[in-house]
Amino acid sequence: MSNLPPLNTETIWAIINDTIDDTTVNQLVWYHLGYRYDSTTETWDTTQASPEWRDEYPQPINFLDSRPATMKLTRSIPQENKQLLKEKLGFKGYKIGDFGPRQTRRATAANWLLSYMLLTTGKIE
Repeated sequence: MSNLPPLNTETIWAIINDTIDDTTVNQLVWYHLGYRYDSTTETWDTTQASPEWRDEYPQPINFLDSRPATMKLTRSIPQENKQLLKEKLGFKGYKIGDFGPRQTRRATAANWLLSYMLLTTGKIE
């Protein structure tokens, strides 16, 4: 996970436009949730993850495959940040017929990361 792209709007657009692979999308979310992989012990360190995540998911979950985990991610976005993709990036959504659960979950991950960026830095870059 040491080669993750920076958390910025370019990365968010790459998630939405499907130019970043699913593994990297998951790793970005895991990292910013506080999950760290220790390659020496080959285990996940969850000490930086909040209890509501590490208790339910002691191992990081694949958000693009798990509807319950994605719903939890959605619920963890503050109400005032639920529309950041639309409000700050002008994302109009996917066209009908061109999206499915995977794209919807990628958009959720992108919005969560955008919200995280705003909450931790106070700005969206």
